[in-house]
Amino acid sequence: MNVASLLVPALPWDASNGFAYLSEGIEDALEAGVGGFILRSGPQEQVSGLAAALKAASGDPLLLASDAERGAGEQYHGCTELPPLGALGALARHDDTGVARRAARITARELRALGLNWALAPVCDLDLPPGSPVISVRSPGADPGRVAAFVSEWIDACQGEGVLACAKHFPGHGRALADSHLEAPGVAVRPEELWRDDLAPFRAAIDSGVGSILVAHVRFPTLDPHDLPASLSMPIVTQLLRETMEFDGLIVSDSVDMRAVLALGSEGAVCVSALAAGCDVLLGVVDPHGAVAAIRRAINDGALDSERVRDAIARRARWAGWASSATARDTSLDDVMWGRQVADRAVHMVRGAAPHFAQAVEVVIVDEDARGPWPAPMRGEFESTLRALDVDAPVVPEPTRHTKVPVLIAVFCDVIAWKGYDAPSELARAAVARALAVASVQKREACVVLFGHPRHAAAFPEATRVGCAWDGSPLMQAAAARALTRGLLSTAR
Repeated sequence: MNVASLLVPALPWDASNGFAYLSEGIEDALEAGVGGFILRSGPQEQVSGLAAALKAASGDPLLLASDAERGAGEQYHGCTELPPLGALGALARHDDTGVARRAARITARELRALGLNWALAPVCDLDLPPGSPVISVRSPGADPGRVAAFVSEWIDACQGEGVLACAKHFPGHGRALADSHLEAPGVAVRPEELWRDDLAPFRAAIDSGVGSILVAHVRFPTLDPHDLPASLSMPIVTQLLRETMEFDGLIVSDSVDMRAVLALGSEGAVCVSALAAGCDVLLGVVDPHGAVAAIRRAINDGALDSERVRDAIARRARWAGWASSATARDTSLDDVMWGRQVADRAVHMVRGAAPHFAQAVEVVIVDEDARGPWPAPMRGEFESTLRALDVDAPVVPEPTRHTKVPVLIAVFCDVIAWKGYDAPSELARAAVARALAVASVQKREACVVLFGHPRHAAAFPEATRVGCAWDGSPLMQAAAARALTRGLLSTAR
């Protein structure tokens, strides 16, 4: 009984060493018999090379996964990046009912071309105010019916290309006001409300034939009297998802290296608890040999039912075989251009009209994310795109004197794992208020360009003009620059 096949370690690319620094760990994991890997970041040629090497070295079909919520380009350099699902969901509500299918098709085809076969997407959580610090624009929206329709289309198109989809984060992370990378958030919601709203997208995903569902490390005390994280809860995983909702696909735990579950015990103990609860596959395992030893001890001691483990092994093997059988289909130039065009359409004004400028602006950057302990996101695309469009766009700490050109205040407030918050901080609010005040004294047009959720416009009541570009990815920075330069921004969505 190969219990290691239930483990899926992560392989993060390193800018200095590529994937080479992982070679010993990869060899050990393959020797243990793991069931797959998550490939995180990297140039597409290195990713495809590693995927091919992993398949050649493994005796069984592997699940090779990607957190490609915003297209393969979110993770892999050279692939197509797409706007976040929040932006796509807004477009779907207004003027593009096919946006979910096309986004999923492009994502799946590019993953297939890289040799990957498992998309850890779509996010099925509801984006409910005041907003989860790790969901936000990753969700297609707040309306259960519309989110259900969106994810159904996304899943159908993704799996139609032979890539396994994964609905996440069951039973819903949108109400959680804390980050499960940092702690185990609790959601006190009535079961009937959860069923009506939060679970509606997951029911739709199951009806669409989704192959896998990822379970969150979020506590739901109204569902589990022991108040365990959902990923470790038999009432939630087995009784609710497997039995009541009749889901027969792969049940996947969120990464077991997150503090929400490691606070309860060692990695091996967490793996045993997740399997006992009803999970089939365990993501993000750091020590496969240690996890295997813990699982085998639990089986031998009677703490973990051997039939439960055999069922999980068989289910993983079945879906890995399915995901390994499809042939890749290329994306077209039209698909690649569509990604840019849909990004342009997603940029809009939340408040007021777009500023009028022709050849010159000043850009004030408010980017607290670059000062955090986490890896700094890629910045600079906004001002470089403005310059490429023949707009003189110097970056200044605050509006300068002796000029009347408009001021663009670029506010970056991305959703970043381990960050623990989403909305602009008091420091960011103060910086924006200061820049707006200086511009007002100088009688200059000023526009806040929000690289974050549109609801964060409320953090800047002094701003009469607020545009929204949804997130700070290079794709959306460039889209914001193009939209502002052309002056073609629509009003609030």
